[in-house]
Amino acid sequence: MTPTTTQLDITGADAAAPAAALTTTVLAEIAELLRGILDEYGIDDAEIGMDTRFHDDLELESIDLVTLAGRLAERYGSRVNFAEFVADLDLEEIITLTVGRLVDYVVAALPGTEEG
Repeated sequence: MTPTTTQLDITGADAAAPAAALTTTVLAEIAELLRGILDEYGIDDAEIGMDTRFHDDLELESIDLVTLAGRLAERYGSRVNFAEFVADLDLEEIITLTVGRLVDYVVAALPGTEEG
């Protein structure tokens, strides 16, 4: 069957475009959740990208991560379990955790992705 205007071939190189779009969307959603947490501290101009570190760049404490876990559950439901995700990390990985690593986890957990 050849692709028509209503069917797209998303195999091979074409599959990267939807994955990249989903990553961009999830990054924007997580950045918005983080801005909500940072706003409580009067920080409203934080640059949040894939390389942003929760501890060093955003200066989030463990209670902030608990808040983030709740907001992730509200947004994505039980398929995104932040506590389970963090439980698989050692202390150094938690300290150096980046937004990008969380984005990758969320993307993989969503339905319609290879792992989700």
